Amino acid sequence: MKKAAAVVTDRGGRTCHAAIVSRELGLPAVVGTERGTAELQDGQQVTVSCAEGESGRVYDGALSFEVSRVDLKGLGTPRTQIMLNVADPDEVFGLSFLPNAGVGLARLEFVITHAVQVHPMALVRFDQVTDQEARRRIEALTAGYADKPRYFVDKLAEGVAMIAAAFYPKDVILRLSDFKTNEYAGLVGGQDFEPREENPMIGFRGASRYCHPRYRDGFALECRAMLKVRAEMGLKNLKLMIPFCRTVEEGRKVLAEMARHGLRRGADGLEVYVMCEIPSNVILAEQFAEIFDGFSIGSNDLTQLILGVDRDSEIVAPIFDERNEAVKRMISSVIRAAKAKGRKIGICGQAPSDYPDFAEFLVAEGIDSMSLSPDAVLKTTLAVLEMEKKLVAPRAAIASRTA
Repeated sequence: MKKAAAVVTDRGGRTCHAAIVSRELGLPAVVGTERGTAELQDGQQVTVSCAEGESGRVYDGALSFEVSRVDLKGLGTPRTQIMLNVADPDEVFGLSFLPNAGVGLARLEFVITHAVQVHPMALVRFDQVTDQEARRRIEALTAGYADKPRYFVDKLAEGVAMIAAAFYPKDVILRLSDFKTNEYAGLVGGQDFEPREENPMIGFRGASRYCHPRYRDGFALECRAMLKVRAEMGLKNLKLMIPFCRTVEEGRKVLAEMARHGLRRGADGLEVYVMCEIPSNVILAEQFAEIFDGFSIGSNDLTQLILGVDRDSEIVAPIFDERNEAVKRMISSVIRAAKAKGRKIGICGQAPSDYPDFAEFLVAEGIDSMSLSPDAVLKTTLAVLEMEKKLVAPRAAIASRTA
């Protein structure tokens, strides 16, 4: 994808992984075309445009275009913090010069896929890797490492440290691994350690993996890498976030497992957040707030699970809409619950990047932060500043009348 000028797919919706990663790499992506790869021909010159509203366009030939520039001098700082979604350590130093309040979502999966490449359990239990080609690749990648698991720890720590250093001393909230089983199986040596699931999206993922015998030792390597970044490298601005935590008890088990590896919540300033992306996270928000320092609303998965819509399906993609009243009520509810408990709450889903009216809804609800794909930071910052002015004006008028 790094080599591509644009991405066009036959399948997938607006929040499928091809679309998400394309945004973070700054690539225009048109997904779910159904016939795009058949219509486009090798050597054909086309213009891929994502600047014309909700639907992307692929035009024949090279079209002319205009560039809009924003003067950052005098740009105010919105009350609602504008943070970044990032994944690729190679890009972060450039992105750090955008106006931002830090990183609201750093994805671990990109670092594992590109820098590590090997399934962590294939390093912990190398003797159980049955594929000979996978064994050869692991031996080559870990050359110089007598302790193969240490390779995972070092490579992961290096990638995460680059992200934390680029934005230091601002907060960098890192989401721990949230591969699905089919994605984990694609890592070198992964086939021997992953079950086959009919629906990986709601299967063995996120917090459920961390304490399970199938992955506990792999999660230990993640913890060792995070401890290295914070304790050895001194990047205390790194915060950690638990994805897809289905129950409060599961959250307690994960925190205990992290503490076992030196990552104790509250110690040395460590904050641990939880993704709010399952209806149970909203319904039991007060209980989740007792054990975590804050929430980040993952509106992509939350919308999927509230509406029962597969976010990777182009067929039902028109139904997937974070602005649906059911989704908005759930988001409003969890914001109120978090604030009542004195916990931070932000959002790291795609919706505020795409829909100004949804961003306005979040501002009105009093959300603490929005974490956005880099291409949406400037336009959303400008829009939020205007929204906050509108909200302040009526309050000032009411206060004046009261006086």
